Amino acid sequence: MSQIAFVNLPVTDLSRARSFYAALGFSFDERFSDDRAACVVVSEHIFLMLLTRERFAEFTPRPIGDPARATSVLLALSRSSREEVDAFMAAGLRAGGTDNDMIQDHGFMYARSISDPDGNVLEPAWMDVTAYERSLGDELNSAIDA
Repeated sequence: MSQIAFVNLPVTDLSRARSFYAALGFSFDERFSDDRAACVVVSEHIFLMLLTRERFAEFTPRPIGDPARATSVLLALSRSSREEVDAFMAAGLRAGGTDNDMIQDHGFMYARSISDPDGNVLEPAWMDVTAYERSLGDELNSAIDA
């Protein structure tokens, strides 16, 4: 089985970044953290590496983008309810994040968008897969009836 081992994010202030992700309720794996990196434990299988820009540069020969100026990645993080999406946003805003004013509400899916203090974009999202599958069936039935 393949899985993403780490999602690496460049940060300008590691202490500030740690505080932000801690405020979202995430823990840290200190075995993979030091004064240039912090390993954020999102779940049993999802880890974010917050890397100082200098440390991040050691992993790529290309210039490092500035997430405060241009978006390269959107990290969608599942939540178990609409309320958890809103709670995630509230915690992130209190910790210095920026609301990107991007709300998706399709009934069966609800997502929002927040940038961390460095501009990395997180999208807390909830989806009722059963309701989504039902909506696909309804669309198919409507197309057949037409």
